[in-house]
Amino acid sequence: MNFFDMRWDIIWNYREIFLHGIWVTISLTICGYLGGLILGILLGLGKTSKRKWIYWPAKLYVDLFRGTPMLVQILIIHLALIPSIFGQSYGFMVSGIITLILNSGAYIAEIMRAGIESIDKGQMEAARSLGLTKNKAMIKVILPQAFRRMIPPLGNELIALLKDSSLVTVIAANDILYASKVVAGASFRIWEPYIAAAVLYLILTFVLTKIIAFIEKRFSNNFNPRKKNNGKKGHSQSKDEGRVAA
Repeated sequence: MNFFDMRWDIIWNYREIFLHGIWVTISLTICGYLGGLILGILLGLGKTSKRKWIYWPAKLYVDLFRGTPMLVQILIIHLALIPSIFGQSYGFMVSGIITLILNSGAYIAEIMRAGIESIDKGQMEAARSLGLTKNKAMIKVILPQAFRRMIPPLGNELIALLKDSSLVTVIAANDILYASKVVAGASFRIWEPYIAAAVLYLILTFVLTKIIAFIEKRFSNNFNPRKKNNGKKGHSQSKDEGRVAA
């Protein structure tokens, strides 16, 4: 097939499949990320704990899920783990979300650990000297400071998870990549469906990048929100300066 002989009308004819694939991709990503964020916070706190019975299970979990491919995790959870526990499979959505939660939780745990450990130890000592318990000092003093530093890597993890969600197509998840495979098989065209899938992923990642950049700027130390009625204040200030000069 000639690269320049494109038939983009095929994509328009199968637009409903691609729109459904976008919805599935976004749903998998959001559910997997939110669940992974909660799990990652718990595991990150566990990896900073001095209690060995908390530290070692968290460390082993993180090493296991970071050291094995997500594709293998998807197949084990969908074909073996869930059927063994519940006696049946509950579809690609359940298996995909569980896998994304478990996988992203391991990576977010390392982000949490690094963010917490980047805060000077004197912050905890100062909070404890003011009468705060260790847990309250962690919640009210350490985590708010660490969160600012964790925004960029947490955003990168969200973008990576969006792209990694395409692996769920191996268990027949009708996401964007699956839609392109269906269209390619039905139309016997290769370039158009997969280029469309790449463009859709690019658009989604671009939107996420802009949102993350806004959040990062909003929580940065140099952020100064625009004050309302700047014109009125500037006018009154000029009057005051005129009075002083007079």
